[in-house]
Amino acid sequence: MDNRDARAATYLIMALFALQPMAFGAWLALIPYIKDTLSLEKADLALALLGMPVALIAVLQVASRIVARIGIRRTFIYLFPLQTLAVLLPFFATGQTSLFFALASLGAIVAFMEVALNTYAGRLEKEADVMIMSRCHGFWALGVTAGSFMVTMLFGLGPLVAVLAVCAVSAGVGIFAAMNLPKLAGQEDGPAPKPQKLRDMPRILFIIAAFMFLVTMVEGAMTDWAAVYLSERQGGAPEDAGIAVTVFAGFLAAGRFVGDYMKARLGARGVARLTVGLAIAGLGLATIPEGPVFLFAGFALSGLGVSIAFPLGVSAAAGLDDQHEAQNIATIAMIAMSSFLIGPPLIGFLAEWLTLRTALMLLVPGLGVAWILAGTLPAKRS
Repeated sequence: MDNRDARAATYLIMALFALQPMAFGAWLALIPYIKDTLSLEKADLALALLGMPVALIAVLQVASRIVARIGIRRTFIYLFPLQTLAVLLPFFATGQTSLFFALASLGAIVAFMEVALNTYAGRLEKEADVMIMSRCHGFWALGVTAGSFMVTMLFGLGPLVAVLAVCAVSAGVGIFAAMNLPKLAGQEDGPAPKPQKLRDMPRILFIIAAFMFLVTMVEGAMTDWAAVYLSERQGGAPEDAGIAVTVFAGFLAAGRFVGDYMKARLGARGVARLTVGLAIAGLGLATIPEGPVFLFAGFALSGLGVSIAFPLGVSAAAGLDDQHEAQNIATIAMIAMSSFLIGPPLIGFLAEWLTLRTALMLLVPGLGVAWILAGTLPAKRS
């Protein structure tokens, strides 16, 4: 791959990382609205939110093979319109069950999109000898931020119109970017390598996956519950509470944009431990019974703290094996994204039993374990 193609591929995959989650961010900002509209209790909402992880876990088992068969570019072209339809489905839900299946549809589509995004970025890092994974995921977080912000600002037009506007931008520009995405070596060229059996996979892959699992659980929990938590703590209209998601995702994006630089300076191990420490501090600030300054500082530090784990893990998985990089990435992404989506319903159940504040505090011990597991990552950039 020459420099021109490498630059084009880098810009386009970063654009796709930003465009894909815009619709998802729009949905996240309106969770309090859906909760109130359907008159759901926290436990009812938590059960409905299980639709995404149930579908995602099931679909990811086959997503990597199907994406390899139809090609990454075609995956984006086919799935962007389907994602638009899936994000609109929750607004037609009449209760917990229909909301569950609406979110299951979205989870299945997100599975394919995430496998395609991460596989392409991982291959590009190796083929073009570039370090882009953290920034790619920064653009993903920026897409969530943009989606949640846009739908909050457009809410006066009606929630359905607001989400449709965000989806139109996401799908239209996303399809254009996918059509111009350069082909990489090994992509749509010849048969895929024979999949590894579970026992043949490197053990370190699962240690890295455990680190990602614990940190991304916090990311998922804060992403889905930050707006509800702010609404409970500060009061106000449900749609105004979406600013909590904007702050959290905005600082998460900022952390990922500087992640490649920090990794080069501190090594994967150093930056992982620094950011996990920030996440612990952020949850502490967000859950102490103080005013809004501490609350928003907690959202900000939590966003910074969870920002690096996923891109660090994906890059590490891609570097373990040249022949099975796609399978390694799909496996580790499955574990991490499952945690991202299991976290919200788990917090919902705990919040119904205890309180939402206490449920968020219970995430801290897992971050302590993640800080220890970060020691398996490289101490410095090779």
